[in-house]
Amino acid sequence: MKVKNLTFDTAQEWYEQGNAFRKESKWHDAINCYIRAIELDPDSPAVEAKRMLDDILAYYCKDMYNP
Repeated sequence: MKVKNLTFDTAQEWYEQGNAFRKESKWHDAINCYIRAIELDPDSPAVEAKRMLDDILAYYCKDMYNP
C-alpha cells in the first residue's frame, strides 16, 4: 500500500505517520496508514486509533468520510 508515495517497513512507522496525518486533519491518509499498520500487526495501537477516528468522522464529518 502506498499513501502519498510513502512506504514503511513496520507497523509502528505506519501508525506514527497516521498520527501525523491525523494532526494535520488529513483524515483519509491517516485511516489508510492505520489500516496498513493493522495489516502488519493486528495488535498495533493503530487498531484503537482507527476506531476512534472512525467514530469521530462518522459523527462529525459524514461527507468527508464518504469520498
